[in-house]
Parts: sequence; C-alpha cells; structure tokens
Amino acid sequence: MTSARVQVAQFIGWGKVALMRGVLTGLDVTGLARLMAPRTRGRGVTFTLHSVDPAMPPHFDPNGILRVTPEFLEQAIAVTRAEGYDIVSLDEAARRLAAAPGATDRPFACFTFDDGYRDNRDHAYPVFKRHGVPMAIYVPAAYLDGAGDLWWLVLEKAIAAAPRLDIDVAGERFRFETATADEKTVAFHKVYWALRALPEREMRAKVQEIANNAGYDAAHLCRELVMTWDEVRALAADPLVTIAAHTVNHLAIAKLPAEEARHEIAESVRRVESELGRACRHFSFPYGDATSAGARDFEIARSLGLATAVTTHKDVIDADADLCGLPRISLNGNFQKARYVRVFLSGAPFALVRFAKRLKAAVRGRGAGLQSGQARPLAGRTA
Repeated sequence: MTSARVQVAQFIGWGKVALMRGVLTGLDVTGLARLMAPRTRGRGVTFTLHSVDPAMPPHFDPNGILRVTPEFLEQAIAVTRAEGYDIVSLDEAARRLAAAPGATDRPFACFTFDDGYRDNRDHAYPVFKRHGVPMAIYVPAAYLDGAGDLWWLVLEKAIAAAPRLDIDVAGERFRFETATADEKTVAFHKVYWALRALPEREMRAKVQEIANNAGYDAAHLCRELVMTWDEVRALAADPLVTIAAHTVNHLAIAKLPAEEARHEIAESVRRVESELGRACRHFSFPYGDATSAGARDFEIARSLGLATAVTTHKDVIDADADLCGLPRISLNGNFQKARYVRVFLSGAPFALVRFAKRLKAAVRGRGAGLQSGQARPLAGRTA
C-alpha cells in the first residue's frame, strides 16, 4: 500500500473517532444530554471493559481500544456516582430488572470486564476496592487453563514483527508494506475486519498462518496475559467481585451450530461453578455484536437458567430489556474522558441513533411508496 493510501485510510479512521467525540462533546457542553436524560437514560447501564493498564501505549497499538488507564476508571466511577447511579453487582441488577419499575427507583450501573486479563486484578480491582463498589469479570474457561487463543493480540504481534504482509483471506489478496507503525496500523484494521467475516476456526487458522509467516510464536501469550484459576479464586474471595462465564473458547456463538453453541455456554458455566464452588448466574457473549449473538443464543442462555447474559449492543437498559440479551456500553481507549461517561449515562446518543435509524427507514419506505405510486407517511408508530 502506498504512503498516500495509508494516509487516506488513517484519515478516515481518525475522522470517525473524531466525529463521535465531537457529537458526544456537543451533547455535553450544550446541556442537551442532561435535558434528554430523564427520558432516555433507561433503568440502568452495563459498562464493557477489557484491559486496564497505566503504561504509555506504543505507537502501533491497534488493540488500544480495549485498554483504559486506572485513572480513567477512577473518573468513570466518580462520574457514575455523581450522576446519581447506584453501582451494583450483576445479581442486584438482575433483581432490579426482574422487579416492576417504581417511581423512586434510582438508576443502576454495572462495571464488567471481558476475558480475564491479569491486569484486571493488578490495576482494576484496587480501584474498585478503594471505592467499595462491585465489579464483574467474564472468563473464558480455556483461557484460564492457559490454552486460549487471543487471536486479535496474536495478529497485532505478528504484524508488529513483520516488515510486510502478504496473505489471502477468502479469495482476496492483502499485500501491505508494514515497515512503519502507521503502515502496520492500516494493515491490521484492513485484515482484521476481513478475518471477522470468516467462520471462527478458519479465521483463527488464518491468523496462525500470518503469525507463522512473521516468525511470531504465540504459545505463551495466553498464560502471560490471562489469570489462572488460582488467581481468579483468590480474587473471587472478595464479595465485591463476581466471576461469570464467557464461553470455553471465546467463539462467536451465533456462528456455531446450535449444539456446539449450547455446549460453549453450558460448559463455561459448569467450569466456573466447579472451579469456584459457587453458582454461576451470568454470561457474556464473545464479541457480542449482531453477527456473534442473536435470538437463538439468547434463548439458549435463558434455557440454562442464567439470570443475565450480555452483548455489546450499545444502549442503556430499558424496563422491557431481554435479560439474556442485555446491551452494554463500551468504556474504551478512544473515549477516556469524564464527559463521555456522563453522556453515555444519559442515554442521549443511543436515543439519537435509534431516531436516525427510524428516520432513514421511513425515508426509504416513502421512496419505495412513491416509486410504486403509493405515498407513505414519513413517521410511523414510535411507541
């Protein structure tokens, strides 16, 4: 890829993040988010986090979106409390959602971490302990066994080690010079999304091929970064910490046959219960987007008796939310400011997204009606 094309790709990527930051900032400084909050904030929120690390990020940091600093975590907790939210455990959130909403209910927030990174213990847990508020960690069983495939990090490290990338993905050839950090960043994001479209095991095999070509050995990566069962048991001794399930192998559940999907969920719950000697009532779908978890998968979780299962669909939690398909809001490396947390809590950006989608659908419907000679209203029923 030429340097000009690299610059264009970078500009587009940065532009999207800058636009989102601008919208969130505008909602905050104009006071619009606060004005909308009484109608848009819902009954509560569940925050998604992954890794917490105080270190300065490297220039090539394509997975930096998955990492926040302890200082930002402190801010997020302080803002959440200042906005009148109770920070609660997953059990308490499930109890509140199962009960009929009352006029005096305070909104709640849950802080949840995916994947079981050791830095959750080293850098996140001390923050929650200091504030006396609960946290939850969703763990993939095989990862705590030391046998997990952190393929997104393997891809990063392989590209970091390689001066160029030349790989076929689903019949499309990807050729990139990756001598500089900027070139590596563009290559990572282009290949990452092409890989995500593949069946899970084919995707992982392709990442292993990239790693082999780069001479990168990922054998010890999982054990270096993810906690062991002993470490999780020690952490779970604190009542502030909930350990929940996140499949066995961190597979996209929606892409699996029903029997295998059920096994990934049920066996991960069983392993948590067996290793910790207590009930496991909560589950997180890996990736959690619409291509990774859907109605069939929510029903599997429900049939297993789970109290909650969470996705990464970005929204607040309304009174009629599906407890086995709950939305979450990402607190990530691209948006580490108190004002962004404040706006997320208001629910305003998600309400605006829903409105924009309805408007777009209405316009499309009107256009189709005009083409067929039938006029249609721009707005339909919204409640």
